[in-house]
Amino acid sequence: MPTTTTTTTHHDVTVTYDITSPTPTAPGLVLIHGTGADRTQWAPLTARLSDRFTVVAPDLSGSGGTTDPGGPLTVADLADEVIAAADHAGLERFHLAGHSLGAAVAAHLAGTRPGRVRSLALHAGWAYTDTRMAAEFRYWLELLRTDAAHGTDLFVRMVPLMAFGPRYWERTDEAAHEALVRTLAGVISQTAAARQTETDLGVDLRPLLGRITAPTLVLASAHDRLIDAVQQDALLTGIADARYAEIDAGHGAPGEDPEGFAAKLAAFLDERAEAETEVAAV
Repeated sequence: MPTTTTTTTHHDVTVTYDITSPTPTAPGLVLIHGTGADRTQWAPLTARLSDRFTVVAPDLSGSGGTTDPGGPLTVADLADEVIAAADHAGLERFHLAGHSLGAAVAAHLAGTRPGRVRSLALHAGWAYTDTRMAAEFRYWLELLRTDAAHGTDLFVRMVPLMAFGPRYWERTDEAAHEALVRTLAGVISQTAAARQTETDLGVDLRPLLGRITAPTLVLASAHDRLIDAVQQDALLTGIADARYAEIDAGHGAPGEDPEGFAAKLAAFLDERAEAETEVAAV
């Protein structure tokens, strides 16, 4: 796994990322994971696209192999980390996709560095953290504090309740669900989840949305309990070249329906890459 170092507003960071490239000239694609996850969230999409894109998937601060001294994180800090990985991988311009917090980071990057982004895909993104969302994020933080103090697993037990839609609950049973909770406990870093949830609390992309010039997919989950339609509408109306699509899943579609999620994003990314190729040929 390659690593690179960068300095953000708050600290020096060593950013770890995965890169998969079929040829030196393949178009770049950068993928940004959600709160408490890491780059492995993108394995199904990478498998689908790595024969035709140079795929770069960084870990955000606190997740996976990316390290820093700790402390507060802003969306701008995380965008700087993503740019550091893209630069180190040799990507000048690239397609960009993000999930949840990763979508907020992706939108920030596209709004502050529009010349770097060829296309933008935002799944379960939001324009700003409203009062209800802030209450939810503070609840997450309380669960994480309790887990850290008492060795409980309240946060990982909450995650499927928050993140998965009806199809997950229809096809699971108690044993399978308990196995999932154990898996989540081994994957989610409490420290990373807490730091990144604090970042979630400060999201406000409204001043930047009008500066996004890349063709954008706003991909919503039909059963998203965290991000409501008002937030999706704010992204659609705020970004000039934006379209809407929906997946039959909850907020955590990458985990609930990894193949369906990968198919939705791959279709958009392939379309954008093909459109660029046609323009270049004219």
